[in-house]
Amino acid sequence: MPELLLHYIWLRKAFMAFPQTTTDGREVEVVDVGLHNMDAGPDFFNAKLRIGGVMWAGNVEIHVLSSDWYRHGHDTDPAYDSVVLHVVKRADREVYNSRGEAVVQCELRYPEAEHQLERLLQDRQELCRMRLTADPSLLTDDWKRSLLRDRMRRKTEAIDQLLELTRNNWEEAFYITLAHNFGFHTNGLPFELTARQTPLAFLLKHRNSLFQLEAMLFGQSGLLTETAATDDYSHRLLAEYRFLQQKFSLVPIDGSRWKMLRMRPRNFPHVRIAQFAALLHQSEFLFSQVVQETGLKQLRSLFDAEPSDYWQTHYRFGAQAPLSVKTLGKTAVDLLLVNTVAPYQNAWAATRSNRAGQEGAFALLEAIPAERNHITDRWRLLGLTVRTAADSQAYIQLYEHYCLVNRCSGCDVGYQIFTVKN
Repeated sequence: MPELLLHYIWLRKAFMAFPQTTTDGREVEVVDVGLHNMDAGPDFFNAKLRIGGVMWAGNVEIHVLSSDWYRHGHDTDPAYDSVVLHVVKRADREVYNSRGEAVVQCELRYPEAEHQLERLLQDRQELCRMRLTADPSLLTDDWKRSLLRDRMRRKTEAIDQLLELTRNNWEEAFYITLAHNFGFHTNGLPFELTARQTPLAFLLKHRNSLFQLEAMLFGQSGLLTETAATDDYSHRLLAEYRFLQQKFSLVPIDGSRWKMLRMRPRNFPHVRIAQFAALLHQSEFLFSQVVQETGLKQLRSLFDAEPSDYWQTHYRFGAQAPLSVKTLGKTAVDLLLVNTVAPYQNAWAATRSNRAGQEGAFALLEAIPAERNHITDRWRLLGLTVRTAADSQAYIQLYEHYCLVNRCSGCDVGYQIFTVKN
């Protein structure tokens, strides 16, 4: 039996027709199942339970077997000391929290037709698709707003982690995130690794020279090697990198991390690195500019950076492009605004308790056209409106953190479709 099924049974109170008792025989009355937790920590927060006639308020953890408590390390995690009831399918051993206190357990009784519940979970995506196609209004505006804010919160948490890594250097953290997003999903990781291996302070020392910025970034990317250097430009670039590498004690990443198979010339990592170098060349303190600017037109103009002459006609060393590469396209710029600028505007405003600034970040998403990808296309096929980036970000959050991981029980749409009475 999947643990998710027990979550579903608990959340929907499918056990209510059956008497519940603790493993030591005390009656359990569930007054409130609590709030379903989608993040780290106990599965349900703030449940209200009457155990042996005594009212308890606290958290509930759910497992298939009692021994899963130890397998997941809850016996040493103080976050689980607040658990007042351990709900399981089978209690195969006693459990204790990090303070050495015994945790009360209950073997959950529920309808015997377990296979029907499992079949329901297996068919849930198809059932959800059918119902949403027939009635798109099941996905309400309130739920979309909640999804969007949850997505922004997760991005803020990622920013906080980078700030801790960079000792609260917002410019450096922004630079690393921007580099990742310059990889546009396919090459996000190697781009980010390149940035992490190349401190922004080193690049800023040579910001006035686009050639030196290119040399440092291409060298650090692992794409600029003796073998890859096949023409005069790349030979000169490599020589410059060797000088900078010695100057700053630089260590490049493994160039094999980059993906180029079946990629259009304008999307090659070499082109993106050249565009990134051009952006750094023309924009000192870019982070400071993006958190002060609110207009979409003005923000787009900040990313209007044209690469050097060589990259106007090449898409990798020694390979000429069939068409002129030039600047980032409007769609690419909008993706950078959605995934980098808006989250940093929100995070920066949040640290200063600037509610208007936070709302401005959400307003920016409302002003940008929706992203087009396989996830948003799925929702469009169901007849849902995906008009702005705020819409597409909400739908991506729904797909990735609910649909894809079968969290129907925590979804507002799933609640309407998969209630016990249905």
